[in-house]
Amino acid sequence: MTKVFRGEDPAAAVSGAGEEPPDTGVRPDGPGERHRLTATQGLAALSLDAMASVAYGPEAIVLVLAAAGAHGLGFTLPVTLAIAGLLAVLVASYRQVIAAFPNGGGAYAVAKAHLGRRPALVAAASLILDYVLNVAVSVTAGVAALTSAFPALYTDRVGICLAVLALVTAVNLRGVVESARAFIVPTVVFVGSILAIIIVGLFRSAPVSTATAEGHATALGHGATTVGALLLLKAFASGCSALTGVEAVANAVPSFRAPAARRAQRTEVALGALLGVMLIGLSVLIGRFHLQPVEGVTVLAQLADASLGHNWAFYVVQFATMVLLALAANTSFGGLPVLMSLLARDNHLPHVFALKADRQVHRHGVLALAATSAALLIVSGGDTNTLVPLFAIGVFVGFTLCQTGMVRHWRAERTPGWRAKATLNGFGALLSGVAAIVVTATKFTGGAWLVVLALPLLVLTFGRVHRAYDRIGHALELGRIPDPPHPGHSLVVVPVAGLSRLTREALGAAASLGDQVHAVTVVHPDPEDRRVAEMLRRDWELWNPGTDLIDVPSATRSLGRPIACYVRELTARHPESRITVLIPETEPAHLWQRLLQNQRGAVLAHALRRDTDAAICRLRFRLPMD
Repeated sequence: MTKVFRGEDPAAAVSGAGEEPPDTGVRPDGPGERHRLTATQGLAALSLDAMASVAYGPEAIVLVLAAAGAHGLGFTLPVTLAIAGLLAVLVASYRQVIAAFPNGGGAYAVAKAHLGRRPALVAAASLILDYVLNVAVSVTAGVAALTSAFPALYTDRVGICLAVLALVTAVNLRGVVESARAFIVPTVVFVGSILAIIIVGLFRSAPVSTATAEGHATALGHGATTVGALLLLKAFASGCSALTGVEAVANAVPSFRAPAARRAQRTEVALGALLGVMLIGLSVLIGRFHLQPVEGVTVLAQLADASLGHNWAFYVVQFATMVLLALAANTSFGGLPVLMSLLARDNHLPHVFALKADRQVHRHGVLALAATSAALLIVSGGDTNTLVPLFAIGVFVGFTLCQTGMVRHWRAERTPGWRAKATLNGFGALLSGVAAIVVTATKFTGGAWLVVLALPLLVLTFGRVHRAYDRIGHALELGRIPDPPHPGHSLVVVPVAGLSRLTREALGAAASLGDQVHAVTVVHPDPEDRRVAEMLRRDWELWNPGTDLIDVPSATRSLGRPIACYVRELTARHPESRITVLIPETEPAHLWQRLLQNQRGAVLAHALRRDTDAAICRLRFRLPMD
């Protein structure tokens, strides 16, 4: 009967070494806690995307409604209230997700538990696309604000985008707490600026200044007075771009200090409250000041002008908006690496993404996100308009799957009040699903087709990686007690190029490793090379180490291929023996001295890995310091 380990982790058996796997049970007083987030730090590290969306969310609504003229702009507040209602549903839902799934993962974790493997992978793929696009859109939008103020920098926008990305990446490699501390001040300044616009504006009966919009052509439609359901749906879907980032806290629960779930819930509620107040407040001011969209000037800039005046306060708002838009990419760096680590644990991504560095950083996930985003920035030429049509579709797919999964969660748990909670989540799933369909349909030809194509490709990639790990696990018989080990005859092959202390150390190590030692040297037909080989053999016989020196002929000056061929012949002659190739190498005292080495050991190891099944042992002899 086959016995199975109860605590065996197949992922850990296949994964490489080098870093400790993530610890989900860190004690409140553990040494890793100082590298985790408080609620305030979590708000700064994980909410920048959602906070910054108030800079373009209301504007997205206004631009759609402007097609119906001034009459259409009158629906800005009702549409915003509908979005705020969806925001409240999402916050309530993700608060429950945090409690039910404290290991993070958000929509992926919920869908995996209640909808099955395939919907879970769709949710994960959609979130990955959203996070990557968020980085590119945030950076390009922030740089666009900079180049609008300083037009001379426009031609250098790609380089500036990459520099901003490098800065955000470097901060996140130092740890999520370090990034939170670095971004607290910009977040406070931005939120304070928006709240100042709203509070001051509510006490004004008319705009104090319209200097920003003067001389710019209006984007208001003429002769159109009918506001139909389709137009409202398009405005709702466009405005829902302000909801991107709401899921980031639920995805990164393990990044919080203990009690992680409670801190994450407080952060989620605070994020929802601040975002809702800012969205509704700005929409009220749009109607109060009868603002119209104009070309080349953002709605937020017009509101700052109308409420605070065209003075230093106006420029503070613009600068704070520019900085926060550029740094909103940090939300992705906080959420995506955690999501990738969960996918890696489930064998859907390489296990290297599940590893953590000393500062509780999923370093490989951070670097992968930075590399992908950099490629997007280069391909798009740093143009926000190229990327925006691809944005927000993925997050709505994730919202829909997450809330659908939570409906099934409540039906299965049947805790007190489960019907009301399931109804709330079902309503949220309906709204999110409608938004996803409308956004995809309206932006399909504008580039959204790329997202529609990328989603199934990512899901197929996850499946391929999972099947590969399944084959590896089956071949290694992971999770089963293996047969008792039995010693066998072992042969150790030592490549020799000359006599030295290194050769002596190698033969001594080989004798301790195996039952039989084969010292081999590659011989070339060139007369000069043959003379060198004859001198080596003469010196070998004089030394007489107790091991014969075997010549391996080679028609070329290749080293790896002749040794590999000899090892294959040895394997054929001794099929029951274990064969090890011991490669002696020197370890220089200084890093720069590596440039002085001929790298033959690496070449030989590569050829042996490619062409044989022999075990490879690289014996390093450390040279003394100068």
